[in-house]
Amino acid sequence: MRSDIPKPLHAVAGLSMLGHVIQSAEALQPEKIVVVIGQDMPEMAEAAQPYTTAVQMVANGTGGAALAAADHLQNFEGDVLVLFGDVPLVTTSTMQRLLDARRLSPSVGVVYAAMEPAQPQNYGRIVLNDDGSVQKIVEYKDATEKERQITLCNGGILAADGTKIFDWLRQVGNSNAQKEYYLTDLPQIARKDNRTTHVITVDDKEMKGVNTRAQLADLEHTMQNILRQKHMENGATLIDPSTVYFSHDTQIGQDVVIEPNVFFGTGVSVADNVTIHAFSHIEGTMIKSGAHIGPFARLRPGTVLNEDVKIGNFVETKNTRMAKGAKANHLTYLGDADIGEKSNIGAGTITCNYDGFMKHKTTIGHDVFVGSNSALIAPVTIGNGAVIGAGSTISKNVPDNALGITRAPQITKDGWAPEYRQMKMREKAKKE
Repeated sequence: MRSDIPKPLHAVAGLSMLGHVIQSAEALQPEKIVVVIGQDMPEMAEAAQPYTTAVQMVANGTGGAALAAADHLQNFEGDVLVLFGDVPLVTTSTMQRLLDARRLSPSVGVVYAAMEPAQPQNYGRIVLNDDGSVQKIVEYKDATEKERQITLCNGGILAADGTKIFDWLRQVGNSNAQKEYYLTDLPQIARKDNRTTHVITVDDKEMKGVNTRAQLADLEHTMQNILRQKHMENGATLIDPSTVYFSHDTQIGQDVVIEPNVFFGTGVSVADNVTIHAFSHIEGTMIKSGAHIGPFARLRPGTVLNEDVKIGNFVETKNTRMAKGAKANHLTYLGDADIGEKSNIGAGTITCNYDGFMKHKTTIGHDVFVGSNSALIAPVTIGNGAVIGAGSTISKNVPDNALGITRAPQITKDGWAPEYRQMKMREKAKKE
């Protein structure tokens, strides 16, 4: 990855790969989750919270990694799922299928996820017995040419009998090309205890892992297509789906229309009947029914837009609440503000919320009209029904139904323009 960031902490759709795996596993309501990390990885330990971490002292393969969790699962009698922190697309339903297959019979000791990708490439191959059970799993580097022709590939993740898995892992050897301890050795070892190994076949996209930035981008592409499909199936219209980017936690209601080139960061919920116009960037925002957003809007964390709010082009909001029917249609910055129902914020208005040291709040009542190109210097309150004259700099509270205005006196000089033009023409001619 060429990165100071541990590989499983690289993000896909706004959540670390490790976070995706944990989130899917949590849905099973397991008794315990153990995250195996390498030495000196405080970031991984922090990301795993509140779950237990086990340290793999030597990076000696997947078998060694799973064995590192043994001390945290002593006397455990349930089933153990072994998942990979850089394979984030595995679904909860696939995990459940692994568990169900493991429980089919007391003779089943291990169940692997298998796949049949269009291009098997360097995946390990699964060799089956005539009865469909697993004879062995061969890593590509250790496979014969005949074994490399097999199309059934190892997806890596597995479910195993928790009373036996660690005993079996202690018997895994490293007589292979990589000199590592592989999880793939379990079928032969389990067979010594008269326990069979089986597979379930899953979509190979669920087994996508990451070793390079290019693969990370490919994984993001796959995840985005999954999220786009989900939101369209749930009743949203994406005019050009390939240009809309969601986060893992984006919530979209029914009859929402999303135009091209819209980006959703984390923490966004959109209610029904909302229109989001092109080139808008939204994160940490709640948008309620009937709102219209953009084009070219930027909604930052802490924004709450109530019913029928309108946010127009080149409007930015941050930590701002707009009540029902309020609108800011053009070229405006609203930061740390509370804006009442049906208030109109004119073009070029800014809330001056930062004094260089602290943030301050602007409170605007209902039915307020703020004229264009106004600066509201927080902390300041504009009362209900008040009017702010265009071009005003407001630093004091404005009472209900009052006019707040700051403006230098206008000077008009009759006949000045022709004389000025003639003077400039003489200056230009002289210079030439």
